[in-house]
Amino acid sequence: MLKPAMKDAQAGVEATVLAALAGVAMPVADAMRYAVTGGKGLRGFLVVEGARLHGVADALPAAAAIECLHAYSLVHDDMPCMDDDALRRGQPTVHVKWDEATAVLAGDALQALAFELLGQADVTDAARVELMISLAVASGVRGMVGGQALDIAAESATAPLTLAEITTLQAGKTGALITWSAMAGPRMAQADTAALKTFGVALGLAFQIADDVLDVEGDAATVGKAVGKDNDAGKATFVSLLGLDAAKRRATDLVQEACDALDVYGSDAETLREAARFVITRDK
Repeated sequence: MLKPAMKDAQAGVEATVLAALAGVAMPVADAMRYAVTGGKGLRGFLVVEGARLHGVADALPAAAAIECLHAYSLVHDDMPCMDDDALRRGQPTVHVKWDEATAVLAGDALQALAFELLGQADVTDAARVELMISLAVASGVRGMVGGQALDIAAESATAPLTLAEITTLQAGKTGALITWSAMAGPRMAQADTAALKTFGVALGLAFQIADDVLDVEGDAATVGKAVGKDNDAGKATFVSLLGLDAAKRRATDLVQEACDALDVYGSDAETLREAARFVITRDK
């Protein structure tokens, strides 16, 4: 049930982005198309499923928006001035395939496209404004960018981060966009967001712990990007702070917390529960 649902959501997202870029024949547009294809599409899927639970018929503009925003963050994160990665999703990163200037511009344009797409969402004006403002907050200095800045600062810190500090960091860097994705459906319907906020926060943290585990146990060919970099850099992670087994248990507990938050939706939310379990069993 989960795999076809995620595949359908990602196909819809990619089609929406390609349609938005139709007729734009520039290297930067080619780089944008490249950046949004081939991923898991988890965030877009969360938007689509949350919308379905609240009777929203067309969630693809919002789903495509969050995938554009996420893709922009990866394009910039992979650059030499940040994490300096040559592989993403098993393919050359954008700055490697094109050049650094194209990567910067592609990321900038993907961020702009995200808000252009949100502006096309078939929802009330009030819901559209809330979606835009909340995504700006989740992606900015109080969310993803702020978390990334803390991560970079930690590399030159005199002491490793504590568990509380790394939890705060990752709640921004990774968790903010996942939580926004989970809450987008009820926001579009102007319904109560509490249950899906709890779901999203727990899921975002579980996702990051799973990433830390993959950095230790995974291999580059399967994961699709370099592994072991955090350990080589001496960075504090959930694995380094908790130990491998305890980190896995913490991720499992968070998935249960996420699933419990969906009780208000009954069996209608089973695909979201499957997605939560998938987050800590994936191999890339």
